[in-house]
Amino acid sequence: MEIKETLFRPILITKGRKTGKQHSVMLRAVNYNGKIYFSRHRPDGDWFKNALINPEIQIEYNNFVFSGKAMLVTDEELGKKISQLKYPGEERANEKRVTIEITLDST
Repeated sequence: MEIKETLFRPILITKGRKTGKQHSVMLRAVNYNGKIYFSRHRPDGDWFKNALINPEIQIEYNNFVFSGKAMLVTDEELGKKISQLKYPGEERANEKRVTIEITLDST
């Protein structure tokens, strides 16, 4: 099983940076060039902080669970592209966001 949609709403599962417990949140995600991207306005969300501290994550989608590794996107142009894909035709596509990139494990 692979994720084919460009824009989709999976559950991102991270490991709590303080508790070590699983933390699940449904988010809007972008599938672009073989990677999965999640973004937000500021780097203050638990899921965002968790993924940076404990980069081993899982994505639950369509009754499948995918494992992968998260990393911070530092390329501003890539970040802009992800926002445009995430919010097509919307004004908020132009807002500056922080983004993580997920490389899924090979199956």
